[in-house]
Amino acid sequence: MFLSGFVHRGELFQIAERWFREKLEPSDARRLTEILIADGFILGETLQDLTRFLVHELHPQPAACTGHPISFKGQLRNALLSFQGDLSPRVRELLSTYQRNPDFFYRDAPINGVMYLGDAGELLAACRIKRPRRVAEKANRRIASWLFSIVQSEAEKLAGERASRMGVPLSLLLTPEEEMVEEFARAEENISRKFISGEISFDPEFLTIHDVGGIKMVGTPEELLMIEESLSKRRNCRIVERESLQGLYNAVNLIVEIPWNREEVCRRYEKKRWWEHVGNRGLSEAYLRRGLANLLGNAEDSIKIEVILTTFPDLVESELGNSIHEKRIITQRDNKDYKGNIPLNIEFLVEYLFAVGFSPRIEVDSIPIHLWGRYLPDTLFSHIRRLHNMPPQDLFY
Repeated sequence: MFLSGFVHRGELFQIAERWFREKLEPSDARRLTEILIADGFILGETLQDLTRFLVHELHPQPAACTGHPISFKGQLRNALLSFQGDLSPRVRELLSTYQRNPDFFYRDAPINGVMYLGDAGELLAACRIKRPRRVAEKANRRIASWLFSIVQSEAEKLAGERASRMGVPLSLLLTPEEEMVEEFARAEENISRKFISGEISFDPEFLTIHDVGGIKMVGTPEELLMIEESLSKRRNCRIVERESLQGLYNAVNLIVEIPWNREEVCRRYEKKRWWEHVGNRGLSEAYLRRGLANLLGNAEDSIKIEVILTTFPDLVESELGNSIHEKRIITQRDNKDYKGNIPLNIEFLVEYLFAVGFSPRIEVDSIPIHLWGRYLPDTLFSHIRRLHNMPPQDLFY
């Protein structure tokens, strides 16, 4: 995956691609740890800076908003109840239903973010960083979309060879379903080996994920236009994509490229004593105390962030109604053209890669997931437990 919200996105992509090809280097685990510490901090600080800027564009009074860290979606959804404007019957119904049974609305779903509230506690904006597992799931979907035609073409080639051996045109070849499944599995294995040998390369363009860091701005249609105009006029800020979503989910999605303030972010790393937050990741405190600049290396000067512009009624619909976020995630998981082994194995590999960077281990001697293998989630979890020096499984006996 190519994570455009990370300043070491190219280096991270190279490590991931090598792991997909089973080419582990001795320094990989340590460098992964450094990248995730540095890039997570830079993205988090830059996200909050941009969110505060946009909120103050709409609400310029000094005490107009306060930021509140959130860990669960229920914290965000509770803030919807403090809205001060007129409510449509539909919005009143959804808010009332939520108040009666908040557990029905995935309120304990985890989130890593900050919400910004007005004087009366009303929600003005929120920003969040995707969790590693969600990034891995998205990598699965991107790979699946990209690979489907490649594997399908390989399967057709195998069928063509079989038709040729039987002396019939491919269009007249009748294939039992079990044989088709077996042929598709062979095609998958062939493609996975072509990836490992380097005959097929992973394409960053198709595997780019722009929304690792995201902001959601809430306002009237007129205020949202002001936000878009402010972004387009902000120095060194560039809107690189714009998508207007209509249907069950209504919003304007922007992908914004923005520079990060190297000097200021490095200063905040010191001020916040960030090494105390990441001291359980295998790197010594003395090393982390040297400062963020020590981890940067060839860091990029800019990152990309998703900015979602939404009205309050559309926000309520997306949090409590027909387009509730968690149901959209479940639908995305189910509605894939291609659900073969390769995308799932890549999801497991990406999740394991992140797990290494978050664990106390800064050395690994092997990659436990292979592109051509078949694995259960339990297998992945057992390897992640080992990274934390835990038994691979909990057993009754």
